[in-house]
Amino acid sequence: MNGFLRRIGCLVIIILICVAAWYWYARVPASKSTTTTTVETATSTNSGWQPLTAADADRGRAAVQSLGSQSGPVFANLTAAEAASYIFTVLAKQLPPSAQNAQAAIVGDRLYVRSDVELKDFGGSKALGPLGMLLGDRDSVRLGGTINMLKPGLGEFLVQEVKLGKLDVPNALIPRILSQMKKGKPVEGISQNGLPMVMPSYISDVRIANGKITLYKSVR
Repeated sequence: MNGFLRRIGCLVIIILICVAAWYWYARVPASKSTTTTTVETATSTNSGWQPLTAADADRGRAAVQSLGSQSGPVFANLTAAEAASYIFTVLAKQLPPSAQNAQAAIVGDRLYVRSDVELKDFGGSKALGPLGMLLGDRDSVRLGGTINMLKPGLGEFLVQEVKLGKLDVPNALIPRILSQMKKGKPVEGISQNGLPMVMPSYISDVRIANGKITLYKSVR
């Protein structure tokens, strides 16, 4: 009888050891891998954002003005912060009045700008409809799009994505959001999804790729 109990006890111990080994090899590495992946993804997503500053705006302005000289370069490369600082604080001046902590990033062929703003800058909950009910008095807004030159002296930031807080704004509502941002009289030729940019007449093209924005001057 005692021998039987000893055999049962050994069997139970062996089973417990097998279960513990299975848990260690099957579950723990997977959990560690998931955590590592999440951290790496968050890091890569956040690392590209750069604050909009007056110094970046000055560098962006200097790069653009260098193209105006006959002996100057035929193109100029700007970082996301330089381009966005120059465009949104000098050229377009289209950031909402309450904007704080503005940042910019380049992802693929699009320029992204995000900032904390007050909901009233977009017409409040009445203008946003059901979306406004899901947002606080102040929340983040993120715009993503491309830069198009429409004619000498006039370009636009063509907005293709808008995110308010954690909500992706439907494409049909983007013109309504942007109409609250546009200042002054409507500019002829600007699309519903575009923010006007009065550019120097010697800029002929703007391209976004490889983490930078390249401006080309007209070659006559």
